[in-house]
Amino acid sequence: MNPDYVIIVAGGKGARMGGDVPKQFLEIGGQPVLMRTIRRFLAFDATLNIVLVLPASEQETWQQLCRRFDFDVPMTVVDGGDTRFESVSNGLSAIPDDANGVVAVHDGVRPFVSVEVIGRCFDAAREEQAAIPTVEVVETLRRIGGDEAEKNVNRADYQVVQTPQTFDIQLLKRAYRQPYKEAFTDDATVVEQLGVKVSRVAGNRENIKVTTPFDLQVGEALCL
Repeated sequence: MNPDYVIIVAGGKGARMGGDVPKQFLEIGGQPVLMRTIRRFLAFDATLNIVLVLPASEQETWQQLCRRFDFDVPMTVVDGGDTRFESVSNGLSAIPDDANGVVAVHDGVRPFVSVEVIGRCFDAAREEQAAIPTVEVVETLRRIGGDEAEKNVNRADYQVVQTPQTFDIQLLKRAYRQPYKEAFTDDATVVEQLGVKVSRVAGNRENIKVTTPFDLQVGEALCL
């Protein structure tokens, strides 16, 4: 059995989409965003163990979509939590406590991550225990918060963080035993709280997070 896992977190409500359908269930290129996301990981490794984190209230809708689109993919579905931290923790609970391998945590609404990026993340986590994909900032950035006056900052000092964020399974399990803090904005910050260095690998710019109607339009273009 493959020792590696991916936890796909799909708990968005789609408020910024302006509709009632959760954004992970909206269609891009004729299929739901979430199915496209899962297929990216299957394209990387068809034997990968998939843990899908969904709100309990949306699991029947997901099952209906799977039947409608003939999406017969083995996976473990667990309930989402009130926070992303709780959702990832629930996903980790579906992985055996004695598991040894690599686990990726990925946003369910990032359907355009490349297979190459997934591979780089898994390889780096195997070698260095923790890895995240990042891309360069291409826009000018301006600091508007804090005590200092507004001013532009050097964008070369910053990078955009994407998912999958990928870790040694035992490391991530240990990290998520910590009490929740508001400073935990992603999995990397949870792991870094243990004093562990997180490595960076090159991401792909197409790996957008589908959050707004504009993102849907970009996604349709990427499907062409």
